Amino acid sequence: MGTDSLVEYAEKLKEKALYPQSLKLFKKALLYYSNTCNWERVFQCIFSLGDLYRMVGNFNLAVKSYSKAIDLARKQRNITGVADAQVGLGLSLRAQGKWKEAITLFHKSKKIYSKKSDSEGIAFVNWSEAGALRIKGDIIDAIRTFKKSHHLFRSLKHTSGISYCLCGLGGTSRIAGRLKDSLNYYADANKLFSRNNDTFGIAYSYCGIGNAYRMVNDYQRALVNFSKAMRHYKKIGDKVSSAYTLWSVGTTYKMTGEYKKSHENFKRAMLLFKSTRDPRGILYCKLGFGELNFLNGRMTTAKKQFNAALQESMKNSFALERCHAQTMLSFINGKRDNRCYNRLRLNMRFQGLPFNIP
Repeated sequence: MGTDSLVEYAEKLKEKALYPQSLKLFKKALLYYSNTCNWERVFQCIFSLGDLYRMVGNFNLAVKSYSKAIDLARKQRNITGVADAQVGLGLSLRAQGKWKEAITLFHKSKKIYSKKSDSEGIAFVNWSEAGALRIKGDIIDAIRTFKKSHHLFRSLKHTSGISYCLCGLGGTSRIAGRLKDSLNYYADANKLFSRNNDTFGIAYSYCGIGNAYRMVNDYQRALVNFSKAMRHYKKIGDKVSSAYTLWSVGTTYKMTGEYKKSHENFKRAMLLFKSTRDPRGILYCKLGFGELNFLNGRMTTAKKQFNAALQESMKNSFALERCHAQTMLSFINGKRDNRCYNRLRLNMRFQGLPFNIP
């Protein structure tokens, strides 16, 4: 197989979510193109390696690859390449909780795409920014930005973009308390992903459907969908989304009173979050462990974990997670204070512990 054909095959494997296999081929191609000084192809390989490292949860290597790609694109005066690699870098930083740096990069790329009238680039960077706004805790603006991206992708008839926007809208609608909308968005996304045989997307939407059912207390259906999600994530060796699915399973068992199963799933999720260095995921596990300790009568330990989660949320400027930690602390101190959710313009009412965190 010629090297150009090797790259084409690697791209196809990447599209099929066969990330480890694709990674090996891009590394092989990169070595050849570097030796022959084919810098256009070198950029393609380094950029694709960034995508692959990000998808398997190796965010540090993703950051290094995208940073190299940006430098190379600048030397080649490849402005679109700079914009694309900046978005990739922003997505990697976003996954590490660095939403401020991510948004700065997204805005830089959006200016480039706008100057070039690149509608697909604008749609993708809007989707990326909406996800960062969600991590920031600005849920209403995140919904608005996902809708802008969705509108653009629909005008382009870009099925994959439409599907991922629907998932973004599903997650943000759930947090905003629009539970029926959340289920509908995820169900529509699942149909599109299934039609396109997008393994990652299918798993992602099944997890969202599970969370939508969890929020309306249909725990059995929630667990069925989480199980479907995990089967698909295992196929592609995904650590990042698997961790969030395990947290969702742990939260479901917490709500049904099966505290041992809940603890096991939080523990598995925590190990994955630590391996990908995801501060937000770690924070959610600390909240989960804190609740389980409270429910089992270990008040002192519960307070320590809630306080640790609060400190992490403040350190990373996670507004929503800060609200969760403050509310739980106020409850175990004998109060019930929902005001922080009102400030975030969310229709969320804390009724006590266990708390079905959206």
